[in-house]
Amino acid sequence: MSIDVKVPVLPESVSDATVATWHKKPGDTVRRDENLVDLETDKVVLEVPSPVDGVLESINAEPGDIVEANHVLAVVKEGEVSEAKEAAPAKDKSAKAPEKTPDQTAKQASSGQSADAKIDTGSGGPAARKMMQDEGIDASQVEGTGRGGRITKPDVQNVMNTPMEERVPMSRLRATIADRMVEAQSTAAMLTSFNEVDLQAVMDIRKKYKDQFQKKHGIKLGLMSFFVKAATEALKQFPIINASLEDKDIVYHRQQNIGIAVATERGLVVPVLRNTAAMGLADIDGAIRDYAEKANSGKLGMEDLQGGTFTITNGGTFGSLMSTPILNMPQSAILGMHTIKERPVVVEGEIVVRPMMYLALTYDHRIIDGKDAVLFLVAIKDMLEDPARILLNL
Repeated sequence: MSIDVKVPVLPESVSDATVATWHKKPGDTVRRDENLVDLETDKVVLEVPSPVDGVLESINAEPGDIVEANHVLAVVKEGEVSEAKEAAPAKDKSAKAPEKTPDQTAKQASSGQSADAKIDTGSGGPAARKMMQDEGIDASQVEGTGRGGRITKPDVQNVMNTPMEERVPMSRLRATIADRMVEAQSTAAMLTSFNEVDLQAVMDIRKKYKDQFQKKHGIKLGLMSFFVKAATEALKQFPIINASLEDKDIVYHRQQNIGIAVATERGLVVPVLRNTAAMGLADIDGAIRDYAEKANSGKLGMEDLQGGTFTITNGGTFGSLMSTPILNMPQSAILGMHTIKERPVVVEGEIVVRPMMYLALTYDHRIIDGKDAVLFLVAIKDMLEDPARILLNL
């Protein structure tokens, strides 16, 4: 009996999906609930499993095709599957086989290397060595096809003829990110305020209790959880920061749902921690860990990304010293964390070295006044520099 494999009912607000990667090819045996194909939507990747054990008879949608709910993607012939007959996952037909291109063919041009700089011409023949010297091509960039791997003139010409650019279409997620960034820039009146925070107290707490914390909760005591708790308390004090603008109405959200920006190979995603006021540090650290694992494996669901009222992004993970984050619409504010640097600061009249971080708050000036934004940022700073304030709700 042949069974149709259909596009599942898509999440709310998603009208269609793009066929991304087939993991099986016609003729392969499949097992019930085994992932057959990935569908890419504007926000997440959906896996479409086989409904039965059997053999994949046909594929009706190729990578890159746009499909809607209930579209027939493939047909599986139902039947028993033996272990010995299971086939290895098929490679994505849309993916180009990697070309033999040397790394950084235009190395000299991009680095500003002068024409008379010394070039390693390796073991090429006289004509090949002269050509490499003239063109500024290092022998490490050329794969020799002559006897014993000797570099020949055609090998050098092959490098010279290698295209210097590659054009690839945007993924659905990347295109959506681009649209959202443009929307934020063209819609909101964005303004960014900065402050700096001394993280010595937080570092001391983490150092003192890290072993006990991990033993009890089974997870490391992270830095982000302190920022989430500080932001949650500050949002309670300044509810306008947690609000959003809809038409001419300001919508105040009674619950603090904080999105944590996570960078993945596919692009930036922002899973949401819901009702952070009811979460402890261990809950936050555990949820962030789980979201990071799901994001990197493409397992985030649409429900994981919806309902955020405020966002925190940590450019410091990649070494950013300072930045101006862009709003995650329709939210009205986003907090940017940055790298921690030991710097000399004055504390009680003495110069001391402290772990300092720059904070940036980008906000929609249409509904948030500068006073509230600055006081919100100062409240976060005060709580992080004296974490007891978080526990005492001060």
